[in-house]
Amino acid sequence: MSDESRPDGLRKRAWLTTKLLRRLLRFLAFVKFVDVTVTGREVIPKYGAIIVASNHISMVDAIFLWGALRRRAVAIAMAELWTMPVVSWLLRNLGHIPVVRRNADSGRDAVAASESVLNHGGVLLIYPEGRCVSPGDTEPYKPGVAKLSMSTGVPIIPVGAIGTNKVVPLKRDLEGAKKFNRNQKVWIKFGQPIDPADFDTWEQLLAEVRRSIVALVESETV
Repeated sequence: MSDESRPDGLRKRAWLTTKLLRRLLRFLAFVKFVDVTVTGREVIPKYGAIIVASNHISMVDAIFLWGALRRRAVAIAMAELWTMPVVSWLLRNLGHIPVVRRNADSGRDAVAASESVLNHGGVLLIYPEGRCVSPGDTEPYKPGVAKLSMSTGVPIIPVGAIGTNKVVPLKRDLEGAKKFNRNQKVWIKFGQPIDPADFDTWEQLLAEVRRSIVALVESETV
């Protein structure tokens, strides 16, 4: 299959950018720039399509989660990020998928791009809450992750991110906190794959995804 026929996030440019950035992230992890513990990563298959779904508590969640993976991955992210000069360059080179919130056309384009990634055996990162959520708040999960899994037959691997909101707090949660706290420990926890074939409806699947992510976040951080 030619490189041009593949989604942007699975082309050679994305592979090279991923390789370079992961080397930097692994170096930072090695020197404990931020103390990160990753558990359960072995559930990620070396090959084949998967959907990775995580809670969302900080703007840097994607950096930690993306760095914890050992495969290239394409993320669905809010389109506003594509307006930031350096961030935009990285997102384009990595082939991530922009989506304009509350825009039906953009949503359909994002779904089509996501299906293409999965049809080519890629890894897709999704934050089902659709936005960052402050400590103590809750946000309904958007149905897209479950519908996409049901329509493609691709399993979902739940992830719990812990501590990232204290490394870089949301602006609305900054009162009395540092803008960047490298002394905060972070955990990235991968759970067992959830097979869409085990559920009759996307509502049931979505409920299980949420239950699994909450369980990972609330489990002991050891």
